Amino acid sequence: MSTAFEVVTSKGLTYEQKVVALAHAAENSLDVLDIPEKTRHYMETGAICDLDEGHAPYRPRYIMPDYEKAVREGCQFLRLEPPKDLDELLSFLMIFYRHVPSITSYPVFLGNIDKLIEPFLDGVSDEEAAKKIKLFLIYLDRTITDGFCHANLGPEETRAGKIILTLEKDLQNAVPNLTLKYDPDITPDAYAELALYTSLYCANPAICNHRMHKDTYGDYGISSCYNILPIGGGSYTLTRIVLPRLAKEADSREHFLKELLPDCLRHMGDYMNERIRFLVERSNFFESSFLSREGFIDRENFLAMFGVVGLAECTNMLMDDKNKTYGHDADADDLAEEIMNVIAQYAENSEALYSEIFHGHFALHAQVGIDSDHGITSGVRIPVGAEPDSMFDHLRHSARFHKFFPTGCADIFSFDPTGRNNPAAVLDIVKGAFKLGDKYISFYASDSDLVRITGYLVKRSDMEHYYKGEAVLQNTVYLGGDNYRNAHLENRKVRSSN
Repeated sequence: MSTAFEVVTSKGLTYEQKVVALAHAAENSLDVLDIPEKTRHYMETGAICDLDEGHAPYRPRYIMPDYEKAVREGCQFLRLEPPKDLDELLSFLMIFYRHVPSITSYPVFLGNIDKLIEPFLDGVSDEEAAKKIKLFLIYLDRTITDGFCHANLGPEETRAGKIILTLEKDLQNAVPNLTLKYDPDITPDAYAELALYTSLYCANPAICNHRMHKDTYGDYGISSCYNILPIGGGSYTLTRIVLPRLAKEADSREHFLKELLPDCLRHMGDYMNERIRFLVERSNFFESSFLSREGFIDRENFLAMFGVVGLAECTNMLMDDKNKTYGHDADADDLAEEIMNVIAQYAENSEALYSEIFHGHFALHAQVGIDSDHGITSGVRIPVGAEPDSMFDHLRHSARFHKFFPTGCADIFSFDPTGRNNPAAVLDIVKGAFKLGDKYISFYASDSDLVRITGYLVKRSDMEHYYKGEAVLQNTVYLGGDNYRNAHLENRKVRSSN
């Protein structure tokens, strides 16, 4: 962790990045959470990781405002009347977004952006709409300088969505991260193919299995990397269990499954509840935020994300036969599912404070990893460089483990650039994957400047500036640059649509 002086004197941080880092240092100077010694032990070994959320929670990690309500009713606190035309709408959203906090200090969710814009396109030509929306998208990319910002499209085809997809191909923006909610009964093939065609130029949008998520909470949105959360709420916190770091303490597979893992899960849950308790009962966030007072969020729509990372490495460490590995051998995959069943049973029987929207339990999430991870694979993915030769085998394996994660689980595929010539074939892959039970899938071309790191987007060209020690506009370039090198993401198997 950098000292305040190191932050102030850094040549590699912009002014805005220094301000955020200094605020984080001030928060971490506090000691307000009651953390038992055994929990601290797991945190010191890295088995429990709080993702550097800070020592005194004073805002939820992820906030999912009901932007449709805001546009419909206006906002008293910001003195904004309901917009009446496209210009007023885009101005309304730009102002509103500026005041939505999160763990990153930027909004992580911009709403169902095509549906927000669509009603205001009446009487506006495609050319005029494209010009205004282009300036809006550029504004977002240059002012929300964090790749964890996310906007949603679909599942219906909209004129606004088509304009956004067409613009993004050429804009090559890393912000916002986009996801198309896809349902074959609702989303026309041509619209889905446009989305996939665009993604093979700029790694945006990803594709979400709308059928599998639409009934989790009712109205849902996708934020940050690929976090499936209730609109009008969000997530208080995301803490993760780093499975291979816990497995290092195991005397045997039995010891891990029967003793270590259940104990660590319990301590992690208790720690998360301690964070939630302080946020809800002492921080006064929900009492002071205009988002809460005006009904754009409701505390009862928040939950707690219980993160899992490194299933692949943990499984391989616990295998007696080291020639049998996760993603390639039935015995290894059976062990991995046994591990996940222990975790899922804890989550289903847990007591998560103030989490009414998820029936008072923790919600599992396949966490993507962080820049300091070495030899730890995101969530339940197969390690980079060890992917099966057959993409369909890969997708079948993914579906087996996606089922455990209601708040998000995803896979990323690098494609040969020739895939741009046949988006219909890529859509067939998506349809097949979603029928198997895959929940979320994303693509980028192997020659694209924009690459999807773990769930967010970073430009290779920006990473090169970061590697030279130069300041860069977006915070996530630092995270992405280190993660790209540490996880050797350049070695992702390049797939073909043939």
